[in-house]
Amino acid sequence: MKGMVFTSFLEMVENKFSLSIVDQIIEGSDLPSGGSYTSVGTYHHNEMIQLIVQLSQRTSIPVTDLIITFGEYLFTQLTELHPQFLEENSTVFSFLQKVDSYIHVEVRKLYPGAELPAFEYDTSVEGTLIMIYRSSRPFADLAEGLINGCIQHYGEAINVVRENLEEGTAARFILSKAEVR
Repeated sequence: MKGMVFTSFLEMVENKFSLSIVDQIIEGSDLPSGGSYTSVGTYHHNEMIQLIVQLSQRTSIPVTDLIITFGEYLFTQLTELHPQFLEENSTVFSFLQKVDSYIHVEVRKLYPGAELPAFEYDTSVEGTLIMIYRSSRPFADLAEGLINGCIQHYGEAINVVRENLEEGTAARFILSKAEVR
């Protein structure tokens, strides 16, 4: 995983909990990096898993909830770093449908060698976007948080249903525009 993800996670932990908790989760983990991350570095995803598990143990917040919350936080960080992605799309559906064909292409230019998840899309039902997430890493919860962050950013009324296809590495997200009454 790219170091930017790690630095954003530790920033979120410091902002939502404390610097002391950041130190505790780093010290409580067996991290080959020693917990020293640079935004352009690359680190094994197991380090992120260890940090999240440590945070869960110290806060009694379930791991899944922490990862989803981090995904929402990460989306706001990405919008600050790369506002052009949002400026070119005016809706949740238009943005999300460009994750693979445009956004990930641009991410690979910025971070050569980045291992990114893949998405398949189905728009055959009007008002519905189905996204199939696949990754070699168990971060479907992170994808869910990023999707939630996107919905929050655009302020649209969209319902999300998640169906796990493979434990953490594949999921179907069914996004439906909510009926306005």
